[in-house]
Amino acid sequence: MPAAPSAAPAQPPTTTSLKQPPAAERVYTHVKDAVLDRRYEGGTLLTEGGLADAVGVSRTPVREALLRLEVEGLIKLYPKKGALVLAVSAQEIKDVVETRLLVEEFAARKAVPASPRLIARLEQLLEEQRELAEAGDLAAVAVKDRCFHAEIVKYAGNEILSRLYDQLRDRQLRMGVAVMEAHPGRIEANITEHAELLEAIRGGNPEEAAQVVRRHVGRVRELVRGEDR
Repeated sequence: MPAAPSAAPAQPPTTTSLKQPPAAERVYTHVKDAVLDRRYEGGTLLTEGGLADAVGVSRTPVREALLRLEVEGLIKLYPKKGALVLAVSAQEIKDVVETRLLVEEFAARKAVPASPRLIARLEQLLEEQRELAEAGDLAAVAVKDRCFHAEIVKYAGNEILSRLYDQLRDRQLRMGVAVMEAHPGRIEANITEHAELLEAIRGGNPEEAAQVVRRHVGRVRELVRGEDR
């Protein structure tokens, strides 16, 4: 009787473990996310030691990450003290709103006539924003809000304007969360105004779409500046 074939040598289990991002990248993401969703509010002093403990890294990658965040204008470094999270200034609000109006009014006009694909994408983002609002996830609502507008800007077909608009992303997210925390009723108002903008684009009315953008963005400026009445 032939001997049973010998078992093949055991192969080491193949693992597809995901490689962790570099330490500095983990610190950068941790701090940036916390600043944008206001877990680290303006005026908060962050220390290298505290961040190193929070992320589980040494201080060297913390310094690297903080230098990068300072360049982006989110923090201010103070030697031997730490990093101060910068508050949103009145000038920053003014600059962001003016830039948004220039870009978004142009894009709203250019979006008409809209393709079925654009309409479907805006409908999807609007529905996702409604669902996230019901769940109370303000940071995610702010992301969808920004995506809704960015989709229209992208459709305008001007790559330079699209890149310029992308540079406003972090500031828009931070301001958006601040507005929704201070004015909970603004969440539903944003959704309503997005629906109005969608209908203006769907209806083929470029000037009406631009007017909706002007009212919508202008109202956000008033709320961020504390001018709500």
